[in-house]
Amino acid sequence: MDKNAELIHAAGDPQVGNLATPINSSPLSKAFLNNLPAYRQGLSASRRGLEIGLAHGYFLFGPFFALGPLRNTDVAPLAGLLSTLGLVAILTIALSIYGEVGVGKIAPTLTNPKPPTDLETKEGWSEFTGSFLLGACGGAFFAYFLNQTPYLTGLFN
Repeated sequence: MDKNAELIHAAGDPQVGNLATPINSSPLSKAFLNNLPAYRQGLSASRRGLEIGLAHGYFLFGPFFALGPLRNTDVAPLAGLLSTLGLVAILTIALSIYGEVGVGKIAPTLTNPKPPTDLETKEGWSEFTGSFLLGACGGAFFAYFLNQTPYLTGLFN
């Protein structure tokens, strides 16, 4: 028997194309993915959006600050903040458009057999989108604040 056939096999109906591999079907992978805010049980749509937004706003500031065209100037932190807020606005618009046209039942997957049901409605998705905007702006401002802290500026320069 083929060695790969032992490791990779169909998860459920083979015509769906969902394959169980050692990566996506391991208990460690399932535990990690099910603890992300998008899939964690017991969270409201607004809490999911806030957590995801905070992470995105915080981590998007760094590339704009350190790699942007104004990186070697005095206005690099402000340019990074404004660029991050611009991208967050674009992402929020995209989430809003998706919520108006594409919200539907979330299919269970191999790694997440019980997907959250609060994002299956337009109202839930709207709460998620608004909280994402709030969280992402807060995360970007927090990263900007940390960058402006005198004790931490030596780490960035």
